[in-house]
Amino acid sequence: MAHKPFSNRVTDLFRTRLPVVAGGLMWLADADYVAAASRAGIIGFITAASFPEPHALRAEIRRCRDLCDGGPFGVNVSMLPKLLPGEKTREIFELVANEGVEFVETSGRNPEEFLPLLKRAGVKVLHKVPAVRYAVKAAAMGVDAVAIVGAECGGHPGLDMVGSFVNAAWAESQLDIPYLIGGGIGRGSQVAAALAMGASGVVVGTRFTVAEEIWAHDAYKRRLIEAQPTDTELCMSSVRNTIRALRNDTTAAVRAIETANPGVTIQELMPMVAGKIGREAYVSGDWSKGLLSAGHALAFVDKVEPLAAIVSRFEDDMLRALARLRTVTAN
Repeated sequence: MAHKPFSNRVTDLFRTRLPVVAGGLMWLADADYVAAASRAGIIGFITAASFPEPHALRAEIRRCRDLCDGGPFGVNVSMLPKLLPGEKTREIFELVANEGVEFVETSGRNPEEFLPLLKRAGVKVLHKVPAVRYAVKAAAMGVDAVAIVGAECGGHPGLDMVGSFVNAAWAESQLDIPYLIGGGIGRGSQVAAALAMGASGVVVGTRFTVAEEIWAHDAYKRRLIEAQPTDTELCMSSVRNTIRALRNDTTAAVRAIETANPGVTIQELMPMVAGKIGREAYVSGDWSKGLLSAGHALAFVDKVEPLAAIVSRFEDDMLRALARLRTVTAN
């Protein structure tokens, strides 16, 4: 293995070279992307919800294992609300355990009921939360690490809307397990800052969506490169499912409905926000429709290139930031 510039609880947990996690990207995080992350010295997670049929998820896990050639990878399981008709969360976890997957990234509801199953199989659990208070609760339940995403993140920043800079320092006094910071992370200097504040690593989403290994249409990637951090929109807060997405016709329409009808239900919004609409945007390149998760890390999205090249730039920037810190001396 190449030189290992960092060694801490996150790199030890995931057997990675760098303290960086490529978080699950709905529809986009497949075996090609996740294996590219593994080869680049970080860890990625196949999004189980992108493969709703068990045989398809099983095949993708096996394909990823072959592509990783012994390197680490995991599966992201976004847990739906309890009692939702057709929910298959337990079956997904059983499949993951039976396939010998070492790591899972969980999000959504409390994972406590599934932890015994995962622990018996030797699976390490990274639970992603939108606030420090939920991270504290997850730690008490026995997860192995937590990822705290701030208000800047693409996707679901929760309702508290506390920024990543605050979360990084706030969590240090409240957590004994390794924690990662997500939301707005797109430069290695931010990783160094998070480490200095007590985090053991970071979670990256938006910055990696222009990697060559991401299968989405080039027109979508070009839009991300052109976009600024101000080109995102928060919507669906009225149904307690806040999402930060690329500003487009859909975000404008959803916000207009929420303003005119604060009592709107998620069922009424679903014809505009269903996940299949977003997937079609990735296929066609027409980014004007669908809730396409994107965060403030758009500031750092500059070109399409292999994921390994993006990670290499992260590493170089981290090392420069740490070198700057070493020039600071206390009197």
